[in-house]
Amino acid sequence: MTEVPEHLLKRAQAAKDKAAAKAAEDAPAAAPADAAADAGDSRIPAHLLERSKAAKAKKAGGGEAPAAGAGVAVAAGGGGGVATMTAPPLATGPGGHTQRLLTVVKSGSIQDVKASPVDKVHTWPHLLAIEFVASLAMLAFVLIFSIFMNAPLLEIANINNTPNPSKAPWYFLGLQELLTMFHPMVAGVTIPGMGIFILILAPYIDRNPNNKPEDRKFAVSLFTVFLMFWAVLVIIGSFFRGPGFNFVAPWTQGLFFEL
Repeated sequence: MTEVPEHLLKRAQAAKDKAAAKAAEDAPAAAPADAAADAGDSRIPAHLLERSKAAKAKKAGGGEAPAAGAGVAVAAGGGGGVATMTAPPLATGPGGHTQRLLTVVKSGSIQDVKASPVDKVHTWPHLLAIEFVASLAMLAFVLIFSIFMNAPLLEIANINNTPNPSKAPWYFLGLQELLTMFHPMVAGVTIPGMGIFILILAPYIDRNPNNKPEDRKFAVSLFTVFLMFWAVLVIIGSFFRGPGFNFVAPWTQGLFFEL
């Protein structure tokens, strides 16, 4: 049961004493109704004061507090008049708690629940339209490249006549280009071995589980460096190497490229 704070009781008692002193000065023989009116000047309702006194008495072992649902009669008088007040019944919850319970509201009415976006698109028309445009662009590139690129059929290979320059297939031109710059052990074993070893360690270094390219900066950067390194070597070996595998400018000495 809730008790009235001590400072409120003192304030109420002071107000009663002040009202009684003023009434004694103004009218020594006041009517009983005036005394009852003075008792009503207190800021704390009378039933709360009585409940607090009963709780203190119960705690001290001097008596029992009135039941929670029962009315409390309060007598305030001076003389022969008696004013009676009935306290409203006190509603209590589980365990005797008097606090009001909040209304239970479903989460759907106060939360805007949205489905998480899914990185998926329909095959038609989104995916197939993109693939069709990409195939058209590649076809146009090959067509233009074949117009300006002279790629005639060569004669039957002669074992007694080695062509000059003698170039490896395009997928080995990177290694052949490295052989012109480094020792065969370095160009053929050390550099390719280090590249393969770094690519093997890449999944253990980059543990990002995200599958979006914009969030995989380390993996994309590593693959870009590897791809550009090898692509530059292949382009140099294909278009910038002439007789004797010497460096030439294709716009001055011609293009020594064979498919």
